[in-house]
Amino acid sequence: MEKRLARETFKDAIRTLNTLQTNASYLEQVKRGRGDPQMQLEAMSGFLERSGLKVEDLDQLNIIHVTGTKGKGSVCAFTERILRNYGLKTGFYSSPHLVQVRERIRINGQPISKELFSKYFWQVYNRLDESKDSSNNAMPAYFRFLTIMAFHVFLQEKVDLAVLEVGIGGTYDCTNIIRKPVVCGVSSLGIDHTSILGDTIEKIAWQKGGIFKPGVPAFTVPQPDRPLAVLKEQAQKKSSPLYLCPDLDAFEDDEGPLRLGLAGDHQRSNAALALQLSRVWLVRHGYLDIGDLKSPWPKPELLEKKAPPLAPTFKLREATVQGLQDTVWLGRNQVLRHGPVMWYVDGAHTTSSIQACIRWFRQALSEEKPASGSEVRVLLFNMTGDRDTAALLKLLLACQFDYAVFCPNLTEVSTVGNADQQNFTVTLENVLTRCLQNQSSWNRLMEARGSQDPWLPVSPEVEGVGGWLKPASLHGPLLFAPPLARPLNASSLVFPCISQALQWIAQGRDPHVQPPPPRGLHPHPVASSGAVLLKEAAVIRVLVTGSLHLVGGVLKLLDQSLSQ
Repeated sequence: MEKRLARETFKDAIRTLNTLQTNASYLEQVKRGRGDPQMQLEAMSGFLERSGLKVEDLDQLNIIHVTGTKGKGSVCAFTERILRNYGLKTGFYSSPHLVQVRERIRINGQPISKELFSKYFWQVYNRLDESKDSSNNAMPAYFRFLTIMAFHVFLQEKVDLAVLEVGIGGTYDCTNIIRKPVVCGVSSLGIDHTSILGDTIEKIAWQKGGIFKPGVPAFTVPQPDRPLAVLKEQAQKKSSPLYLCPDLDAFEDDEGPLRLGLAGDHQRSNAALALQLSRVWLVRHGYLDIGDLKSPWPKPELLEKKAPPLAPTFKLREATVQGLQDTVWLGRNQVLRHGPVMWYVDGAHTTSSIQACIRWFRQALSEEKPASGSEVRVLLFNMTGDRDTAALLKLLLACQFDYAVFCPNLTEVSTVGNADQQNFTVTLENVLTRCLQNQSSWNRLMEARGSQDPWLPVSPEVEGVGGWLKPASLHGPLLFAPPLARPLNASSLVFPCISQALQWIAQGRDPHVQPPPPRGLHPHPVASSGAVLLKEAAVIRVLVTGSLHLVGGVLKLLDQSLSQ
């Protein structure tokens, strides 16, 4: 009975939390005029006080604050895992969640339990609800509420430190209410969230540098000159010493390269930043001394120069090395092998992260043994927000997919019983329209590519003119070349939800995915012809990318343990 009540209370908490999501029309108004960022932080301070905390209470959390465009979540994951290896009790706040909202608030690397989530949710929600009056009847929006709740959880559970990932930007972000972090970090910068952060990389860098605090050291990875100059300027205004992270190879010795728990060459930059953040925290709190430096600390006068000085390298202790190796961060460069179906999952959603995803995917393919029979490649893609989808899809052409499949970030057509993944900031019509637009962009790109290079070389036994095969129409059945010669005219399909997309892709060959109904899910002739090819392929390789929410829905269906 108690367990049943706990589950119901948790479900009620999730449903109530979802009522704090800002509706789509109001969200657009907020984007058009965000107002004074200082006023937004003052509003956050007011919500915090109504919940029973003051801003100065957060000083106890020994926070590591991390922002950036690409890789900030991975930086946080590396940092948290390193510090946990020193026997510290860690808190970790991140966004978005992939499967369950509990993932956003972690203790010692694990999402808080349903019981703890329910306990702290209702404590915070009831205090805020009861403190409403005629002059102040507002409730904090979804992300603000979860941020406040995370602070309560970390203080009540008495963590030794909290790793805090910025939601969007920095200056405007509600995590920036904190006054005295131990150290700050900025991962790779790029163009994203332009309607909120600005349409140039300099404006975005200014937003990211908004987390710098007086006297608090800050570290960043190598950046393009212009945004790096903006970060430097922000650091000087805030009296925050800013340093560049040395490359990870500066920490490696004769024993060979450091092994990282996260795949992809781009993770080396994230790991290098995590090394600096974790070391500063450990030195400040007496877990390490300064005698392990391999290179000298930059002289104070170097801080006044245009470019930030290089931070020193140091000898890595076993706990740090093991922490890098043991880091797990779902949905980033992740491979799931389910029989003949291999799922390559990465939540990339910006130009730079898609480029990194492509490098990782192609590298992963090169390391696989050649299939003994035919191989089919499928792109499963969705993208939301104000991003230039066509530009990102154009990059993905290099992977030479046989099919491109588009669907919304909905696991099922109905979201009943799936409250963790409900999203009221967009309408169903919006997300379906976006999928059709993405499909149209892909088709135009394929047609343009075909017109530039209309002939595809294939093996001589394929019927054609002199061993060359002209691509079939995009709207007709797909003609497949042998595995070593990929078709130029990958066909595209749209499904109304993730589960139907997975069913069609897997064709009953993945035990984790139920087979499609006998009559098929898609009336288009390409779907039926493709189903035959998918059923007969020796290997089906599926790249899932474009959205962390899409990745979360896919993982929820492919790994049921994540929903427990």
